[in-house]
Amino acid sequence: MTKYIFFLFISCTSFFFSQKKDSAVMISEISIDTYKRPSSFMSSTKSVSVVSENLLNQNPPERMLESVNQTAGTRMEERSPSSYRISIRGSTLRSPFGVRNIKVYFDDFILSDASGNTYFNLLSPELIDKIEIYKGPESGDYGSATGGTVMLRTRRSEHLSSHISVGSYGTFNQSFDFSKQSGKHFFEMFQNYFRTDSYREQSAAERKQVYMKDHFQYSEKASLRAMLLYTDLQYQTPGGLTLEQMQANRKQARPATKTLPGAKEQNAGIHNKMVIAGLSHEYKFNPDFSHFILVQGSYVDFKNPFITNFEKRFENNLALRTHLNYDKVWEKISLNYRLGFEGGVNGILIRNYDNDRGFTGHPQNFDHIKNTSGFYFLSQKLNISEKLFTDISVSLNLNSYQWERQFPETENGRVKFRNQWLPNFGISYLIGKNLSVRGKIGKGNSTPTNEEIRASDQKFNLSLVPEYGWNKEIGVRKQFGRILFFEGNYFDFRMKNTIVRRQNESGEEYFTNQGETVQKGFEFILESQKIKLKNNFLNDFKFRFSGSFYHFKFENYKQGNENFSGNNLTGVPETTVNSLLNFTFLKKLSVDYSHFYTSVIPLNDMNTIWSKSSLVGNIQFRYPVRLEKTQLNFYLQIQNLYNTEYVSGFDINAFGSRFYNPAARRNFILGIKVNFY
Repeated sequence: MTKYIFFLFISCTSFFFSQKKDSAVMISEISIDTYKRPSSFMSSTKSVSVVSENLLNQNPPERMLESVNQTAGTRMEERSPSSYRISIRGSTLRSPFGVRNIKVYFDDFILSDASGNTYFNLLSPELIDKIEIYKGPESGDYGSATGGTVMLRTRRSEHLSSHISVGSYGTFNQSFDFSKQSGKHFFEMFQNYFRTDSYREQSAAERKQVYMKDHFQYSEKASLRAMLLYTDLQYQTPGGLTLEQMQANRKQARPATKTLPGAKEQNAGIHNKMVIAGLSHEYKFNPDFSHFILVQGSYVDFKNPFITNFEKRFENNLALRTHLNYDKVWEKISLNYRLGFEGGVNGILIRNYDNDRGFTGHPQNFDHIKNTSGFYFLSQKLNISEKLFTDISVSLNLNSYQWERQFPETENGRVKFRNQWLPNFGISYLIGKNLSVRGKIGKGNSTPTNEEIRASDQKFNLSLVPEYGWNKEIGVRKQFGRILFFEGNYFDFRMKNTIVRRQNESGEEYFTNQGETVQKGFEFILESQKIKLKNNFLNDFKFRFSGSFYHFKFENYKQGNENFSGNNLTGVPETTVNSLLNFTFLKKLSVDYSHFYTSVIPLNDMNTIWSKSSLVGNIQFRYPVRLEKTQLNFYLQIQNLYNTEYVSGFDINAFGSRFYNPAARRNFILGIKVNFY
């Protein structure tokens, strides 16, 4: 059957290629912005995936899982609504929730805190206009991270829109987005409200968000940017199920045991409020020299009633980034230098109480952690005759933390990790206009986050050390005429002191360094332009295929008397293949038809329990209605079209075999977005 579908696809595309070509910008001409250093996608030395507007339109308005999962090498998981993880080349090995060992930037600003943790789920997907995902260590300009770097971009053009949608399980989403150029100012104001009862017990979610920014170009040489973001997010956490419990009732929350109450009884969930504000300034002294600086601060109020305790966290974050830039262009050579520093301080007060059915009971432990991190960096970019491109960088990374137990006893200490020099070198050569080859080598380093130093078992894990490793990769990008684009990348990443997650009998987690990993893989993307047809019924067609094939293994990994060396890396599928087909019918009706295939996944380090493979299909219908100065965009999304029983987020190495967080069966979202002109 698979061979037949593949043959049919090849036959159809050979017919489509003979049709009229679209005049849209070529895939090879996509511009990426490596933190205020624009370059063309075709000539980039980096392994980067771009989540464009076409992909962002694929997911429901309250999440971006489908959009991210259409990119090769990146996998986003959802344990329950608003509980997300992002994995770049298997980086969720240590992330039970949230985003770790990945640096996340938000326009000019830094979303990750000083310890390396990122509350990615606090952002409304509708706020994001473009995502750039840099896979593997980018240790020069971005500092220590073994997984990669994510750049989130908000809107940069004038816009006025309103959006409302309803769907299955009591889902409701509403947003308003306004951006306007007024003299020397470019303003944007965004507001969002989202709620859902969700498909499982104890998994309702609600998010309120307000965002404002101002880009003030006060002179030809200088500009000032200001940003303010406030989010109030609440979501219940149903907890993981055993296979037998999932088969008996996929919708149930984690039930009670003889010794522990259930998730519903304890009103388990997350309530996270965050406000972040920042200022950035850019000044050009002359055509060759410029300076950039940003300062920002944030406050987080985090509450987590769990099965065994009620945790409250109060976080204060300060961050600074600054760099001097030198850009020189000669007749056939351009040279860029950047010298800078990025650093932050994260203070977190943690208080744990007994959980009395969703209310705080007797105190358990009160602790304080102060994490300080930073890196100095120097980078160079060289372009010779628009054919040979090099990107060389090095950073010196510093990280330490102070810890203090305030209750029931008092003790304190300080841990300073060894400073790390992290080099990175990339080269790309353009053969003609339609073929480029690239190579890259770099060292990554990722320190333990606050949530790993002091995990939910409420113990300070002072023995944890950073994981680190070298990544090597090669890639090729090929444009076939003005119709088809292909990219393939092969990488080999060797990591030492790998941080892995454990759970005790109460379901509380802790982390440990365990041996090494060997991570080898191939990633690809095959994408067409929009191909116009001489057909009154089917007007145009576009396709996209992406996927990854991984060979990830543990090495020198022993736990007690068990030797896990040679086992597959926990939580990482060997194969993922994604597809997206876009059609336009009758010049108005757009149809987006997508598939996501995931192979079996090892759920524990012993590799004795594996998930089933899954194939999930989605379809979306979009229909625009243009009025005089308004465009109404109606859409209907059907998620999990084939009603597949699958899991979109596993709890790896879960105690009691509670690995499974079942995903929703077939469901729909119906909405309208109004653009005003």
